[in-house]
Amino acid sequence: MRELSIILPAKNEAEGLKRTLPELRAAYPSAEIIVVDDGSTDQTAAIAREQGASVLSSPYSMGNGAAIKRGARAASGQILVFMDADGQHSAGHIAQLLAKLDEGYDMVVGARDSSGQANLHRGLANAFYNKLASHMTGHRIDDLTSGFRAVRAERFREFLHLLPNGFSYPTTSTMAFFRSAYPVAYVPIPVAKRVGNGSHIRPIKDGIRFLLIIFKIATLYSPMKLFGPISLAFFLIGLGYYGYTFVTEHRFTNMSVLLFSAAVIIFLIGLISEQITNLTYRRDG
Repeated sequence: MRELSIILPAKNEAEGLKRTLPELRAAYPSAEIIVVDDGSTDQTAAIAREQGASVLSSPYSMGNGAAIKRGARAASGQILVFMDADGQHSAGHIAQLLAKLDEGYDMVVGARDSSGQANLHRGLANAFYNKLASHMTGHRIDDLTSGFRAVRAERFREFLHLLPNGFSYPTTSTMAFFRSAYPVAYVPIPVAKRVGNGSHIRPIKDGIRFLLIIFKIATLYSPMKLFGPISLAFFLIGLGYYGYTFVTEHRFTNMSVLLFSAAVIIFLIGLISEQITNLTYRRDG
């Protein structure tokens, strides 16, 4: 079994691969390099083969997450490195991730600085996601959406069934690792300008999708951190409304009943979700 497998999901990234693959091969001549061609219409697959990479091609685009899953299943290395094929990530920074991994971590993520954000809106959105995810997990998350990471293959494959086929596999895998008490570390890295094809991320649509995924994973990670505050908010609103109607009308209104009932129902949903979460992550043997 090879020690290191480097996986690059690629959709119309022929120009980026011309720069990235030679650098990878020079830096890691014995590593397994896998390019997952996600339904590209340019020379992505041909260029990857010319550079000596193994190529997994899809007849149509299945999404970034699907490419990651296909690459992870096919890889033979004990350590997996995921990186973009557009030239943003440098082969020279892989050594920093691997060195940190050797300190006892199961996942090391390359955390982008402010210069690595595509624009101001993206930077603000990512900062918000990092804060929210940090609250949900109870751990500091420096870059929730970075696709540049090194992981132990055995650990990563445990969560393939949780990963979405579209964008934001980093979100899901990061929170799943924290939930399962697998240590995660962050290493600050600079990010270069993209080469060739523009970003496939659509800011509004994928921004909403990232946010939804955070809440989905929150229900798998720590549901009561999501449902508990919502339940409490409904209870306090109901209590306040009851106090107001009691003083002004001297009665207990239907709206107060509805708000109190909603608080109890949301709390019970959170409690059930917490039990399901424990069963989902229980490890036998």
